Amino acid sequence: MSFKTLGLCTELLQSADELGFTSPMPIQEKAIPILLSGEKDFVGLAQTGTGKTCAFGLPLIQKIDNTSPHTQGIVVCPTRELCLQITSDLKNYARHMKTINIVAVYGGASIVNQIRQLKVKPHIIVATPGRLMDMMERKAVNLSQINYAVLDEADEMLNMGFQEDINHILKATPEHRKIWLFSATMPRGVAAIAKNYLKNPVEITVGAKNESPKNISHKCYVIHEKNRYLALKRIIDFTPDMFGLIFCRTRKDTQIVAEDLMKDGYQAESLHGDLSQSQRDYVMRKFRQGTVRLLVATDVAARGLDVDDITHVIHYNLPDEMETYTHRSGRTARAGKSGASIALINTKEKYRIGNLEKKVNIKFDFAKLPDGKEICQKQLLSMIDKIMKTDVNHKEMEEYFPAVCDALSQFDKEEIIRRFVSSEFNQFLDYYRHADDINVKTSKERPQIKARTSVKARTSVKEKSSPSSRPLKVKNNGKRIRIEKTQRFFINVGRLDKINEGAIVRLICDKSGIRSGMIGEIDLNREFSFFEVEQKAAAQVSSSLNNAVLDGRPVKVQKVLKNKKNTKRDHNI
Repeated sequence: MSFKTLGLCTELLQSADELGFTSPMPIQEKAIPILLSGEKDFVGLAQTGTGKTCAFGLPLIQKIDNTSPHTQGIVVCPTRELCLQITSDLKNYARHMKTINIVAVYGGASIVNQIRQLKVKPHIIVATPGRLMDMMERKAVNLSQINYAVLDEADEMLNMGFQEDINHILKATPEHRKIWLFSATMPRGVAAIAKNYLKNPVEITVGAKNESPKNISHKCYVIHEKNRYLALKRIIDFTPDMFGLIFCRTRKDTQIVAEDLMKDGYQAESLHGDLSQSQRDYVMRKFRQGTVRLLVATDVAARGLDVDDITHVIHYNLPDEMETYTHRSGRTARAGKSGASIALINTKEKYRIGNLEKKVNIKFDFAKLPDGKEICQKQLLSMIDKIMKTDVNHKEMEEYFPAVCDALSQFDKEEIIRRFVSSEFNQFLDYYRHADDINVKTSKERPQIKARTSVKARTSVKEKSSPSSRPLKVKNNGKRIRIEKTQRFFINVGRLDKINEGAIVRLICDKSGIRSGMIGEIDLNREFSFFEVEQKAAAQVSSSLNNAVLDGRPVKVQKVLKNKKNTKRDHNI
């Protein structure tokens, strides 16, 4: 099948041809004809890197009436990087439709300039939820006449705490508009949005729901905790051409691992919530250009990352949520390419691999870390391959070549080769000469999935009367589930500061690296607020939110020593 059979107009077909699009990818082939009809709400489930932007972008542009002075389409996505990427893609698709105006609206950039761009009434707005909400409050955006609302990476937006923002945005759209929802996974929150706002949607799934792509191999290495970093280095050294993304659980671990890699001579950088937007842009520019080969990141910081050529995703720490593994792995094997997802686990984490296999419908290869001899051989062959592929500039070398030959005349050919190879290769020989085997011997049986204690059994356990014993209630599709042992915090911002629950959730997740599911009730008051987190994450939250800034304002966070819940300020904070 070709793009010509999908019903696209001549201008879009010309753009597709110039962009090198040959045949549509599965999600494009299934979605484009349906979306071009413009008659139905739509749910598209497909992994990242499968061509979703093209799947909704081409139909959206074709459905725009360029003679109308109103905004007709919005695309809402989770991060600044993805917002800019989608905007660039849409402008490329519309290159032969000059009268269509597309504007990006996102945080971390001048709001004055964006308001100026919005005054010309763009046909399509691509936005992050927080900045779009801000623009709506300033009356700079009017969604009353849009025809199409696209939610891209819907599951990621919910993970980042944008549930309330998305609800507010969709409620501001007219009744007749069509919603196109795209997501990699279908957790309960995304299903709730589809149920509440979409009317009899057409649902298209490429692959199984919540399933990892087939073109990704999944490997697992079992190590002792003390050898985690050593194992990471062996994996990298055994893969000389790796262009990889390394995931850590917290921003602190991210920074430590990146710094250690740089000290050991690797082309590495870190990406986490403590970086300013300019620092983040600088790191991402180096990564996209290939001057940085290893990017060490937290899940929050890597959301919306759009780089096509990543060969490996390494889980330095396994994620807390199953869906997060799918998102991480989906950063490789994009645009039909193959890739590898590698997990490092200690002996106590083996059961989690079984859970992942069942939930995501994958099979892990329990592999052995290469020994020093295997790594040295791999590096040597890689170096020889690069030498063989090196282009020689004979003309430029001509005047220097006689002097080089004279200096090396005392050696025969084999000795020259040995000395040359040794000059480049001795560091690996020295490092791995006496390297130990750090693999953990495990039984040949697959790890068993750990049985889950029923909710009834868990809640029957008698709670302690400590400040952290009050059950944590986490939002789940409009309801709350109970989790034992919580810590309550005071934060000195409230409704007067124009914040909502989503802003507090994003602040906690971004700064501490914990997942949103570990955050419980949030009580917004006029000038201050309270929030709860799982007790095991309390120390991490407390230390990471020191000197934090929320929407340009320094915030003060303190533990509440007594878990009294009221609308007035708690005592003993």
